[in-house]
Amino acid sequence: MAKMKQQRQADAQQARASRGPSIDNRRARHEYAILESLEAGIALTGTEVKSIRDGGASIAESYARIRGGEAWIVSMHVPPYREGSFSNVDPKRPRKLLLRKEQIARLQSALGEKGLTLIPLRLYFTRGIVKLEIGLARGKKLWDKRADVAKRESAREMDRELARR
Repeated sequence: MAKMKQQRQADAQQARASRGPSIDNRRARHEYAILESLEAGIALTGTEVKSIRDGGASIAESYARIRGGEAWIVSMHVPPYREGSFSNVDPKRPRKLLLRKEQIARLQSALGEKGLTLIPLRLYFTRGIVKLEIGLARGKKLWDKRADVAKRESAREMDRELARR
């Protein structure tokens, strides 16, 4: 049973590696309660795509904004590509998110509610195209974070007990 599980994990890891790196914003799930998530494309230059493929992007401090009927990801760090020269751009520049008008309008109306924000959850490749999973989120209070940690620990304890039997 354990060997089958290890094999499945190895197969999943190999499949992820073949698609390219996936950059997760683990802190976002701890700091925010995700109400809704959706997939968006990003307008990037060629050297930025190559840099992301090398695994050198950070979405930890970034957030999304809607300005002028367009969605933008702000403060996402994509380091300059090593082999690029004049074609490298500013690593922290705002990048346009590719969404439909209806999606942007729905997000803009939702953002009018107090306490909601758009945060990036995951940056990944789909068929060679960079995609960003963004989430409509509400900030968690300290006691919410503590309750989540307690739930995780109790589930872990239950799993340990079941494994012993």
